[in-house]
Amino acid sequence: MAVTLSCVGGLAAESVQPEFDDPALRTRITKLANGLDVLTLEDHATPVVSLQVWAKVGSGDESRFTGIAHLFEHMMFLGSKNLSKLGPEAYTKLVEERGGTINAYTSRDVTVYFENVAPEHLPLVIALEGERFANLEVTEEALKAERQVVIEERRLRSENDPEGIAFESAMALAYQAHPYRVPTVGWKSDLEKVTAADCRAFFDTYYAANNLVVAIAGNFDTDEALALVEKHFGWLRTAPSIPRNPQEEPEQNGERRAIEHFPVRAPILLSAYQGPSTHSPDTDALDIASGILAGGRTSRLHRALVDEARLALEPSAFFWELQRAGVFMAGATLVPGADVAAAEKIIHDEIAKLAATPPSESELRRARRALEVQWIRGQGSAHALASRIAQDYVAYGRIEPLAEKLAALRAVAPADVQRVVKQYLAPHRRNVVQVFPPAADEEGQP
Repeated sequence: MAVTLSCVGGLAAESVQPEFDDPALRTRITKLANGLDVLTLEDHATPVVSLQVWAKVGSGDESRFTGIAHLFEHMMFLGSKNLSKLGPEAYTKLVEERGGTINAYTSRDVTVYFENVAPEHLPLVIALEGERFANLEVTEEALKAERQVVIEERRLRSENDPEGIAFESAMALAYQAHPYRVPTVGWKSDLEKVTAADCRAFFDTYYAANNLVVAIAGNFDTDEALALVEKHFGWLRTAPSIPRNPQEEPEQNGERRAIEHFPVRAPILLSAYQGPSTHSPDTDALDIASGILAGGRTSRLHRALVDEARLALEPSAFFWELQRAGVFMAGATLVPGADVAAAEKIIHDEIAKLAATPPSESELRRARRALEVQWIRGQGSAHALASRIAQDYVAYGRIEPLAEKLAALRAVAPADVQRVVKQYLAPHRRNVVQVFPPAADEEGQP
């Protein structure tokens, strides 16, 4: 077995002393001869093991059919040369009959497949993953059935969900050229045109060994697991190159607006702003800014919109960090009959205040503490650990020690928060979406 072994750490990790045990520091990184990266993290404190396969392809890589990355994720569950003999959905049944969980998801940047099982079933799920990579059946019949499932998913989550409508519209406003503007589920017209040959070409292009990361965390033996991964994945081909959608977003020089109509009783208001990528040092300050604006009942927007003006049910703000760019969103679901213009003014006024004056130390400390708790609690399962090490490796090419993450977060000063709000959340970078009920006709019917 031709492999190159390394361990997480290095100078960056050693420069920050951990204040608690960080299991991710024990991650072993193995590169197979075909370029496949395998991350193994033994943690015998947990009774389960999580196997995850991360394909470094998402909707942001689509250049012909939108939604094909997510549609193909569904196709990966429909059968293979050997599993189809056991009946429909055999892959899922084999895992669930043994008490395991199995699922997958697609984002703008990645597609992730995972199984969480008892340790004795790890050889089975590694073999199952290898089987569908080796012998996946992509037929027009299977595609026809799954296409309707995805179209229905789009209808429920995007077309018939007012929050989904607002989010989809906000992304399309914030990004005019960048592929992140397109919803991961795709457009219905594209989904209806994709063929089985298109899906097979997508698989052949992006599901190469050097575009995959396998992460295993939990209660298992590393050497045994690596031998199984080599057996079932070592044959995978290496792609000479991986094509990426090259489009980049031009600078935004003015506010953009959209009004969407949907039969809601309570209007929805959302403002979106282009943000930096996951590699930017400004991401922590933007995360803290979102907590100051809408992190709980003591936040600025909750006090202004809910407690004082009584215009909203629950405001929200978050920074969505992606590999090539990010987006900051702030908004609220308003109370029925609320003055939408007044609510919008409050949101934008609070952002302007934060851009003009640094937050107090107590505000910063409270928002930072919430993020710290969220990060630390996120290490509590084999699945969470596998997700963390894979996500870090895909984004940064290494496992980032939690102590290093916390040190960077704690280094954010009030002036840093003010600066990023002023820079990224400026009025000329604003993209506003309002969702209203349809106008009534003369008889009062929408």
